[in-house]
Amino acid sequence: MSFAYPVFRPVADHGLLVEFGDRIDNGVHDQVLRLDAGLSAESVPGFLEAVPAYVNILVRFDPVLTDHATVEAALRRLIAAPAVARRPGQPREVRVCYEAALAPDMAAVVAATGLEAEAIIAAHLAGDYRVYMYGFAPGYAYLAGVPEAIRLPRKTAPVRGTAAGSVVIAGPQCLVTTMIMPNGWWNIGRSPTRILDGGDSDRPFLFDVGDSVRFTRITREQFEAESRA
Repeated sequence: MSFAYPVFRPVADHGLLVEFGDRIDNGVHDQVLRLDAGLSAESVPGFLEAVPAYVNILVRFDPVLTDHATVEAALRRLIAAPAVARRPGQPREVRVCYEAALAPDMAAVVAATGLEAEAIIAAHLAGDYRVYMYGFAPGYAYLAGVPEAIRLPRKTAPVRGTAAGSVVIAGPQCLVTTMIMPNGWWNIGRSPTRILDGGDSDRPFLFDVGDSVRFTRITREQFEAESRA
């Protein structure tokens, strides 16, 4: 089934999901960010919160003050209006060690892709990454941009006890875990970079949606030293 985007979908009595596409794509995500910026700049009666994701944005509103039809009309006007300038995405660096002891799935990725470990590392470092959304855990930022050569489907079952700082990939996506948790992605390294800063209540995470991310390789000694800092 094909859709003419954007598509507006009611969510309970207090939300509207606006979809701009059906695939991970920078152009689609730019439309998500444009509407997010418009909502920040314009006064929409009853508006409470916007939550951007890969291809859509959830707009929450107060159902006592407004309704789905009124909010949809306001959103359509924002989408049709000239783009509102938004804060440009900032470049961020994540340092990662790919040594075997910190990359428990590297051998499996080698077997699945047919590439040597060094080729997998080189491909990962060459990826063009952007922060698309935040997930269920604090600072759990979903990045897209994993090169085609190392894209693998998720594991059939999650693994418990994935360490904080693990650099994991699945399909075109990559993320850095921020706490010990189950995870069904492929763990190819670990980072000492602090994603959860905590020093600024207005900006508690390293990344903002729309930022670009560059991974840089470090040695085990550097990893240990930076983890202790």
